[in-house]
Amino acid sequence: MFQTRWYLRQVLALSLCLLALPVVAQTFKVQCPDRTGMHPNGDTPDAAHPGLIRCQQISGGDGFATMADGTQTYLFAFGPLSGLKDIYNGLPGTQTQHIFNSVGPAGVGTPSNLVGMPDGQFDFNGAIGLTPNPSVSEDPACAAASPPGYCATGLDGHVDPRPIMDVGVMNGSEPAPLMAIDEDDEFFLTLTNVGQIMRPDLFEQHTVHFHGYPNASAYYDGVPDASVAINIGGSFTYYYLAPDAGTYFWHCHITPPEHLQMGMVGQLFVRPRQNRLTGNLQAALATLETPPADPTSPTGPEYERLRKRCGADILCATPIPASNAAINDGSRKYAYNDGDGTTAYDVEYPIQMHGFDPNFHFVGMTFNPESFVDLKDKYFLLNGRSYPDTVGGYTCVPGDTLPACAGKGPGDVVAGPMQTQATDGTLHSSQPLPSVINIPAGGKALLRISDLNVTEFHTLASLGIPMRVIAVNARLLRDQDGQNMAYNTNSITLGGGESIDVILDATGYAAGQKFYLYTPQLDHLSNDAENFGGMMTEVNVCTSFDPLTRVWTGCPST
Repeated sequence: MFQTRWYLRQVLALSLCLLALPVVAQTFKVQCPDRTGMHPNGDTPDAAHPGLIRCQQISGGDGFATMADGTQTYLFAFGPLSGLKDIYNGLPGTQTQHIFNSVGPAGVGTPSNLVGMPDGQFDFNGAIGLTPNPSVSEDPACAAASPPGYCATGLDGHVDPRPIMDVGVMNGSEPAPLMAIDEDDEFFLTLTNVGQIMRPDLFEQHTVHFHGYPNASAYYDGVPDASVAINIGGSFTYYYLAPDAGTYFWHCHITPPEHLQMGMVGQLFVRPRQNRLTGNLQAALATLETPPADPTSPTGPEYERLRKRCGADILCATPIPASNAAINDGSRKYAYNDGDGTTAYDVEYPIQMHGFDPNFHFVGMTFNPESFVDLKDKYFLLNGRSYPDTVGGYTCVPGDTLPACAGKGPGDVVAGPMQTQATDGTLHSSQPLPSVINIPAGGKALLRISDLNVTEFHTLASLGIPMRVIAVNARLLRDQDGQNMAYNTNSITLGGGESIDVILDATGYAAGQKFYLYTPQLDHLSNDAENFGGMMTEVNVCTSFDPLTRVWTGCPST
């Protein structure tokens, strides 16, 4: 089963040759403009041009993930090609344009010595493979309108395919790379199809479809019947203007039941404008809802074009709540534009529910077609892991560079990225997201829960700390008059394609207490034939959290 990387490259080269149609040449390329008409100042927003330009690059291919009982499961999968440092540390890989448009350090360019996901010492979040185009000379007009050095370096989206292949091949992750943007952002997402090494007989196209995400253009919707599909050896950049705040998910729309079951699905969330507001929240939101006093002023057209058009419309997704005196001093974060501070939180966690049928995945690795009639999930996952790997999953080794292993001894298990040995013998961090939930004592945790399954309904229960459900399917719970309809419960149930936002409030709880978030569906508390696993994780009340070092103190032991 174990092949040399040379052999894998030959197989991929053969696949690319077979796809080299005489009419359309396949090529890798990224797009991340340094400025646009909506953001003429690049990474310097102002009142007339809120939001930023954000970019991300992902690969479409295959890989392996390790289940909690040690079984390696084959994936059709998306993998990260930008933001690798953040993704390795369990953060979204989305970057501002000046970070994305940066050339990698020595060894990440030409030739590359980086294979797969890096270790904790890797300190680069830019686009893998981005290389100055030698055929592009400095344009004086470009230089006058661009950041220093931008035009001189010839960065026009040209990439070297060698580091793309070194990082992207057999580096699929489960779930897919996490994405996060703010309302008013412009989002450029490049998908590069690197091929499926374990199935060179397949010429699978891939797309990106944002499920439940308001999108005015079918061209970027990812449904191949009305859009485009990306062949092996090609890249395509999707463009989105961030819609209402909320938790969404995205997936490949090529034969969706197969590609979703095989792992090509992940989460996207949009942060609200309210995070940028200070002072009275209700009044600040009302200002955004109201047209400018002078529409002919320089800022008038921009505000008219960008503002959220709710006003008195009772069908608005998030109507302004009743008048209140809630104040934002800039120290809190919010899940939605609530106007009354009721969606405030201190820490947030994506919780992605999923299931695998190991027989289906084995067939997907060996031959087609798979049988959908007998599809039956045996592994039940939170962020791609089953308990106890939801709270740990990585064993420190001598000389380990993983930050979580600092001060730990060999054999200690930490909540760092799990590593799976691929067919070429290299280790890949295919499940970078743990789902252990740490809350500062007296603080609040926002759980962005989404069901990525195609066959099962899933239930999660919280005993000890009740759930406060604030939104369902990216819609804040408000009635037609803007009154708060949030409610407390001890369990939630979701079907495939649904999302729900929940706040766990640790007010009144002492540091050192431990609770569990788990499914009461007893057959989902297993790792195939093993009991005491599956869809379960731990909720810890801790003393404090340092956002700079990302270090928690005073947490109960795992």
